[in-house]
Amino acid sequence: MARRIDVTGTGGVRLKAWEFGDPPKDETEHDGTLGVLLLHGLMGRASHWASTARWLSERHRAVALDQRGHGRSGKSSQADFTREAYVDDAEAALEQLGLAPAVLIGHAMGALTAWQLAAKRPDLVRGVIICDMRASALGSASQREWSDWFKSWPVPFATLADVRKWFGEDDPWVERPNAARGEFYAEVMHECEDGWRPVFEPEQMLRSRETWVFDAHWEELAQVQCPALVVRGLDGELGRAEAQEMVRVLPRGEYAEVADAGHLVHYDQPEGWRAAIEPFLDAVRSTGEAGRL
Repeated sequence: MARRIDVTGTGGVRLKAWEFGDPPKDETEHDGTLGVLLLHGLMGRASHWASTARWLSERHRAVALDQRGHGRSGKSSQADFTREAYVDDAEAALEQLGLAPAVLIGHAMGALTAWQLAAKRPDLVRGVIICDMRASALGSASQREWSDWFKSWPVPFATLADVRKWFGEDDPWVERPNAARGEFYAEVMHECEDGWRPVFEPEQMLRSRETWVFDAHWEELAQVQCPALVVRGLDGELGRAEAQEMVRVLPRGEYAEVADAGHLVHYDQPEGWRAAIEPFLDAVRSTGEAGRL
């Protein structure tokens, strides 16, 4: 069961957050419970974190945010889709939800938002988990590839089965059949009069993406003072060498990898993902408890 919570983002954008598990206790931190904010990647939505959030809610307070332009949150054509806007939204969510100081868990774009917020507001963040996001610049060719990829989508899809098949098997970007990828994209579709279309506007996704692909983000990574865990799937987009360099640059960085996982680590291998992040969360929790003694 998930409880929807309204959050007001920067510029007045209406955001939706989803809390999994029982309502929080009045004194969350005092019983050793962590506040956790989960941030999805580009095109994602809060529900992609459902399995992780339900598992976390057994011991912590876990809230997943539909970021601007995504899921059930605001998609106004006049909205700001800069890095600053995404970071400010996450900051507003932490404060309005009463989660801070929290652990931020981010996938891809959400991971970049997490470490940028940790660098900006260290008082709000106890730890960061960075899942399959590169710190290096991706460049203009990458942005053109994404633009062409969106144009290749055979929308509208007649059925959700067609969505699953195209993204899991027929998409030229798929190297081998991947059922988890098909399920991931089926979850970001909604039924329209002419068939199934994405809940987001592809143009807004490209606008969001262009605010980070041309720049490297090592400097902000080096400013993250809290414990940070870099997680990659062995077949993901973040290579081992770059991941380990990110760990070296982070003042308190750690490294983990998940076997048989691609870019959608938490979707591909949920058990391996949980095993990778649980020791880190336990350590952050223990450190917090020791600090209160």
